[in-house]
Amino acid sequence: MAAGWQRQNFNSPTGAVLALYETPPAAPVKGIVHINHGLAEHAARYAPFAEFLAGRGYHVAAQDHRGHGHTTAKDGGARLFAKRDGWKKVTRDTAAVNAHLRAQHPGKPVFIFGHSMGGTVAMNHVMRHPDTVAGAAIWNANFVSGGLAGVMKLVLFFNGLGGASKPAGTIDALTFKAWDKAFRKERPAFGWLSRDLSVVDAYVADPLCGWPASVSLWRDFLKGMEYASNDANFASVRKDMPFHLIGGGEDPATDGGKATLKMADRLRKASFTDVSVDVLEGFRHETLNEIGAEAEMARFTDWLDARVG
Repeated sequence: MAAGWQRQNFNSPTGAVLALYETPPAAPVKGIVHINHGLAEHAARYAPFAEFLAGRGYHVAAQDHRGHGHTTAKDGGARLFAKRDGWKKVTRDTAAVNAHLRAQHPGKPVFIFGHSMGGTVAMNHVMRHPDTVAGAAIWNANFVSGGLAGVMKLVLFFNGLGGASKPAGTIDALTFKAWDKAFRKERPAFGWLSRDLSVVDAYVADPLCGWPASVSLWRDFLKGMEYASNDANFASVRKDMPFHLIGGGEDPATDGGKATLKMADRLRKASFTDVSVDVLEGFRHETLNEIGAEAEMARFTDWLDARVG
């Protein structure tokens, strides 16, 4: 973990004690980037990205979501958000961190960033609290709805017969393990994350990564995906809200970036005027941990700079 990516305890109004990482910028603060990590990982993995952004003048922060990393909650536990209203509490935690960042730097623009599941968290925040952000970056995310959401609910019902805190084995088989198949010649597991196999090795060796999520967590996550998929929830979002979308051309979690293009199409049809989208050829799921990641960090920071003014 980079020296500047420092962890502190942050007391959320939901009762969770969030592990909150922050990197102060090396220059006067231009703006704030609030990172939301993905499923079965944690915020410490974003240290190189945070250091890069800090070097360009941005204050950067990220919390471990409930059930992840070093965050604790009496009404939750490892691998689940909460015993009740889990998704609502995750979004309230995110809003609390956002408020903390705005209080630290009054008048400075806050850009919310989300990778994968974190992209769903970020989109939910934009829809619920559009006046608290200056723009949103949604990377490597896929929002399910309709028939697929119905199938997932049915699968989770049967998985949950053994208890909602148990691993959702069938969903894990249909997602993480299914995505492994195309990359097994390189790595037996998690080769779909990145072509940089040293990153994959570190992920596999990290006890805080790669675990099968509980039935409870998947049920809550599905609620968030359905909310993010509903265009009616864009009603209060201003039409010039900037969106930065990234997908990987070899990412099975987003159907090779097709989900990213679909999201951009949704935004444009909803009359949003500032939508940047790119599907990166050869990239897998973790853009920030791919070969060539630094170039994408630089392009993203240029996008931020163009909107800070």
